[in-house]
Amino acid sequence: MRSEVTAPAPGRGDQRVTRKRARAVTDGARSRALYPRWYWPSFAAPATVWLAVLFVLPFFVVFAVAFGTTDLFGNPLPVYQPWYWSTSTFTGTLQRFFGADAFYRPALVRTLVFVPVASLLCLVFGYAIAYYVARHSGRRKGLFLVLLISPFWISYLMRVYAWQGLLQPDGLINKVLVAVHLVGTPINWLEGKPLTVILGLVYGYIPYMILPLFGFLDRIDPNLLEAGRDLGASPAKTFLRVTLPLSRQAILAGMIIVALPMFGDYYTNDLLGSTRTAMFGNLIDTAVESPGGGPQAGSLVLMLMVLLIVPLLYYLHSTRKAQEVG
Repeated sequence: MRSEVTAPAPGRGDQRVTRKRARAVTDGARSRALYPRWYWPSFAAPATVWLAVLFVLPFFVVFAVAFGTTDLFGNPLPVYQPWYWSTSTFTGTLQRFFGADAFYRPALVRTLVFVPVASLLCLVFGYAIAYYVARHSGRRKGLFLVLLISPFWISYLMRVYAWQGLLQPDGLINKVLVAVHLVGTPINWLEGKPLTVILGLVYGYIPYMILPLFGFLDRIDPNLLEAGRDLGASPAKTFLRVTLPLSRQAILAGMIIVALPMFGDYYTNDLLGSTRTAMFGNLIDTAVESPGGGPQAGSLVLMLMVLLIVPLLYYLHSTRKAQEVG
């Protein structure tokens, strides 16, 4: 007589596992549910409308002013019909950079020198500070973050005024330099020295470099660094081959954040420099304040936009490429 072997009845534990698996399958099916094509873009609709109102329309006004005209009192008269636009002012402004009467060229050259140098200094000092706070500050990390954000609590104008007092011939900096015999006589730092303007740019924009670098460095998995050390790499090689490549996107973001506003900066030079250190932003400021200079100021803004769109497009391309690799 042949005996039949029957499977044991499932217990309560097995039933719980079965229910959890069924629930997971159901949740997965819901997450893979097909939504209409307009579903996710609809979430971006309010922000898109907001940008269209507060960016696209004012930017069109800049075009209308740049290719428009002025009234009898020198006030700009925007021309909103593109078929009536005149390029005479734009062409004349462009000739002041590259034509025979190129007296705007020195300001352009200074901008193309001051901004990269100041951005590089922001990167060097900002990376060192962000790395220390992210890796070696320990329980004092919150305190350091407060100290990094604290300059934003005071108006930039007031902070630069304080630097004016420090950089005067009888200011504290000259007193210290003379006391330690680094200079024989006080130096007039405010007479239009490129070093003063560059350091002023670094002082004003370095917090914008530190914060994104810190946010990225603080999220790097420590196990990656330990793996590099376990493979025999020294701390320097671990930094060069692991930390630095991983922070490439943060470096690009920080450079974009500090460099783009530097190109249009004019108040730093107004407070710490002179006409001998004028930059591109000072040309726009002077054109705005001069009678009949509205179309010329608009033309300068468009030229600056063309100048800035190149690094911005490179950053967007690099970010998209990094996302595809990741």
